[in-house]
Amino acid sequence: MKKFDESNCAEGTLEKMKNVRIAVANDHTATQLKEAIIEHIKGKHFIVTDMGTSPEYPDGAFQVAKSIQEGNHDIGLLLCGTGAGMCYAANKMRGIRAVVCSEPYTARLAREHNNAHILCIGARVVGTELAKMMVDAFLDAEFEGGRHQARVEKFMNFENM
Repeated sequence: MKKFDESNCAEGTLEKMKNVRIAVANDHTATQLKEAIIEHIKGKHFIVTDMGTSPEYPDGAFQVAKSIQEGNHDIGLLLCGTGAGMCYAANKMRGIRAVVCSEPYTARLAREHNNAHILCIGARVVGTELAKMMVDAFLDAEFEGGRHQARVEKFMNFENM
């Protein structure tokens, strides 16, 4: 398995990403949403690992981020009440770029412009269908590189301060 590259994660269109490995975790508030999202993305032939419901919040965020760091998964989906707690926790891990979103536009641009690896969603904030749209936008997007690469490198260097 390839090792995690801090400047890049799995790229490609939805068709190319069918072999992308996705790790999903949640807290107690987001179990139903997680089940709906897993069913939705499995229908698109992604390789999905349900890392469970964290009994100790936010352990699921650390499990998903560590799996991405180690190259076991390419993308992460973290679900909690607002998405914020999981996002904070995941971003504490070296090289991880997690984003909390409430609509598809930001989810898409987080991948295209900031090369985010993890999408965090709030089960108390958005409904199931909107969450599915955000996941689709996130998974379908491709990092554009170019002028955005320098920005990604810049904020990755903040970890060394």
